[in-house]
Amino acid sequence: MLGIICAMDTEAELLLAASTVVSQEKALGTVFRRVKIGDTEAVLVVCGIGKALAAAATQHLLDLYKITAVINTGVAGALCSGIAVGEIVIADALVQHDMDTTPIGDPLGLISGWNMVDIPTDKALTSVLSRAAETAAIPFRVGKIATGDQFVASAERKAAIAESFSAIACEMEGAAVALVCHINSVPCAVVRCISDGDGEAMDYKKFKHFAADRSARVVLNFLEDYKAS
Repeated sequence: MLGIICAMDTEAELLLAASTVVSQEKALGTVFRRVKIGDTEAVLVVCGIGKALAAAATQHLLDLYKITAVINTGVAGALCSGIAVGEIVIADALVQHDMDTTPIGDPLGLISGWNMVDIPTDKALTSVLSRAAETAAIPFRVGKIATGDQFVASAERKAAIAESFSAIACEMEGAAVALVCHINSVPCAVVRCISDGDGEAMDYKKFKHFAADRSARVVLNFLEDYKAS
C-alpha cells in the first residue's frame, strides 16, 4: 500500500477530491485516511509543517499500515535562478540544511550515527514521477532538495544553502520523511512544485494553491502507473 504525505491541507485538497475514503483514524493530532484513488489503495495524511511532525507522521504510517512506498508531495521554494514558479522538482536526494555539528568537526548537514549528508530517494519511484510530470506537460527537473525548520525567504540564505549542498529547492518536511523511510528500508520519493522563486515570500502567498495542485496532479498521474503491492 502507498503512503502519501502532505504538510498542509492545501497540498492534499486535489488528492482528496480524487479519492474515495475507505476509513480513517485520528492520531498525533491529524487524520490518517485510507483511500482509494483509481485502482490504487493508499493512506493519505496531512502531517503538519516542519520536520518533527513529518517524522512522527511517517513513522506512525509505517508502523500501523502495510506501506510499501511513500510519496511526499507539496510546495517548495527555488534556491537558484532559472527555476520558475509552477515548475516541478523531483528529489534525487535530500539534505537537512539546518543540521549543523560542524563545531565538533563534522561536515555541514551530517546525520550523526548514520554518517551521511545526502538522504537517498528511490530511483524507480523518482523515474515514474518524472514520467508523470511529462504526461502532465509540466516543466520539471530532478535534483537535490534541502529541508529545514525555516521558511527561507532571503536571497542570501537561499544562496548559502544552494552553495553548501548543491540543492535547487528548499522546504520543511521532505528530508524528515525520506530519512524515516530510509531507516525503515521503505522506498520513498519527494515531489514538489515551486511556489516561491525570486519573489520569495510574496510569491508563496500568491501561488501556494496553484503550486500545490500542480504537485498533486503529478502524483495523480503517477498513480495511474503505480501498482500497489
